[in-house]
Amino acid sequence: MLQRRELFPHVIEMNHQARRRMGCCVYLVYDRDEWLLIDIGYEETVREIIDMIRKMDFPLSRCTHLVATHADADHIQGLKLAKDLLPGSRTVGHPLAKTALAEADRILTYAEIPAQGISIDLPRIELDQTIDEGDVLEVGGTRLEVWHTPGHTQSQLAFRLGDLLFSGDNIFRDGCVGNIDAHHGSDIADFITSLERIRDSDVKWLLPSHGPAFAKDDRVLQATIDRLEKYQHMADFGTCAVDWPLLDEWEAELSQRSPAETAARS
Repeated sequence: MLQRRELFPHVIEMNHQARRRMGCCVYLVYDRDEWLLIDIGYEETVREIIDMIRKMDFPLSRCTHLVATHADADHIQGLKLAKDLLPGSRTVGHPLAKTALAEADRILTYAEIPAQGISIDLPRIELDQTIDEGDVLEVGGTRLEVWHTPGHTQSQLAFRLGDLLFSGDNIFRDGCVGNIDAHHGSDIADFITSLERIRDSDVKWLLPSHGPAFAKDDRVLQATIDRLEKYQHMADFGTCAVDWPLLDEWEAELSQRSPAETAARS
């Protein structure tokens, strides 16, 4: 039997278990002999992950759910294979993730980013069940409260377990957030609202989809919120911005002598 390396009671993170980085964080939550996975990652690591789970003496037939925090390819490419290997489980995610996965939407899922040379195989995936704000996932006697936290994507979910929040791509330990891209369904205003919700909650630990778990620090969250507030008014973020104050300033200045013109005349 492989020794279980719990991150928290009833929680194992598979990269932590393997002692090496295999992709996005894959969380195994269990109670008694029932268990579920939050995200699965790339297809190439699915068999290794399930083999580790078997060696930790978890009955494969007792996997209740395969959860997608959102529809990004690096989180769900292996979902179909995992379902094939764990046929007793139910694949679950947000209704908008269900649509993106059923259509194998390569742009919305970040499977295809030509400018960066990214092209990831993406099978069509049918979710068995959709979940949304206020729903509860049960495993054994343990209950995970579902939060809808859009911003990075429209389908982003987080899951509360007592003092823990499986926080998806909302925020990482360094204060960075998941990619912001309108083609990906990002929305900065929604992102800010989701981060404010996390900041104002009484959870103590954040378990993100990338990188290490960390103690919730409201100062880090506020600094990130402040940064995103600025993004709403910056051309850097193009179609994700709500306005660009510089253009309003320019319009007002057009009827007057410009600073450049004044400098040239002096």
